[in-house]
Amino acid sequence: MPGNRVRRSTAAIGALCGALLAVTTTAHAQTTADHPATSAALRTFQSAAGPGAAVHAGDGAAAWTLSAGTGTINTNRPIRSDEHFRAGSQTKTFTAATVLQLVDEGKVSLNEPIDTYLPGVVTGNGYDGTRITLRHLLQHTSGIAAYDPLASIALAEPDGTYHPATLVREGLKRAPVSAPGGGFRYSNTNYLILGMLIEKITGLPVHQAVTTRIIEPLDLTRTTFPAPGDRALPAPAVNGYHGTRIGPFFFWSPVISYDPSLFGSSGAVISTLEDITSFYQALLAGRVVSPASLAEMQNTGQPGSPSAAIGYGLGIFKADLSCGGTAWGHNGAVPGYHSQTLVTPDGRHASAATNAYLATNPPQAQLAALLDTALCEGREGRQP
Repeated sequence: MPGNRVRRSTAAIGALCGALLAVTTTAHAQTTADHPATSAALRTFQSAAGPGAAVHAGDGAAAWTLSAGTGTINTNRPIRSDEHFRAGSQTKTFTAATVLQLVDEGKVSLNEPIDTYLPGVVTGNGYDGTRITLRHLLQHTSGIAAYDPLASIALAEPDGTYHPATLVREGLKRAPVSAPGGGFRYSNTNYLILGMLIEKITGLPVHQAVTTRIIEPLDLTRTTFPAPGDRALPAPAVNGYHGTRIGPFFFWSPVISYDPSLFGSSGAVISTLEDITSFYQALLAGRVVSPASLAEMQNTGQPGSPSAAIGYGLGIFKADLSCGGTAWGHNGAVPGYHSQTLVTPDGRHASAATNAYLATNPPQAQLAALLDTALCEGREGRQP
């Protein structure tokens, strides 16, 4: 699935090549020899991704982390599983889970039009908020076009932050991409509208609502939904970069700082490989929303529907594994970072990140192969 996409210029300030494969540990001592297939897949991913990459994986009994390349250019500093990075569109699962909690509380309904809760917000230019339901927004079948974050930079408030209503209006300036329910089109605008819904129903800014409802109860101490204006990346942090490739040489420069409210409820969350894994494990274990709401989140639609073809539910998508079974999770990409997490019903997990996002030819296929390998190595032919 695509994450947040931002095109940006590149600047060459140094070359990084021949990075060594390193390993960190969590539950018990590991070496690359313990996971040769995953190690090879990680090297393949990193060679097409940023200066560094890491995968944190395991099952209910043990967890381990492998790292390739470096988290800081011109050094040999492996990315660790406890270092903060911007999780991008993995935020959408946090936002969706918050909306489903409101469903559980009887405060909103998935099949109710968004105009019921936010009258007049989705209207004009061919849009009709009386026909677009919460389910449509959560499943990216609303037909609402995506706003362009790069083109929206000039829409900042005087203090440098961004108001979600302003960004939503920017998305609505573009013509609908389909009738409501008529097609799947990934759009950050959908999740900004859902953030506005959360604020309206809870009376809290969306970053506070997600924090008090999801992050704090799960004790995700290294996960934050930053408030508008808070541009800091907590320490320890993975340094984010942008850059280009010329033959075997990689040219990177530090990513330009931006306000997290530019992505808000569609992509502002900061986490670590360990914490983001714990979130998805808790979600699939039924510790975040009710069983009925979890089933709704995992409902990708009727066979043949646009969302079913993609495997996208409500803020979460499924991945069929090469060793059998299905994993659930989300990916994310914002300036400086590209990541994805998958968790299986039987407790296996894999989360990977790299410290750059390439707007041209992003290595999503290599990332998917890495996660599949981490979840399946040693289990080929076995059913979960």
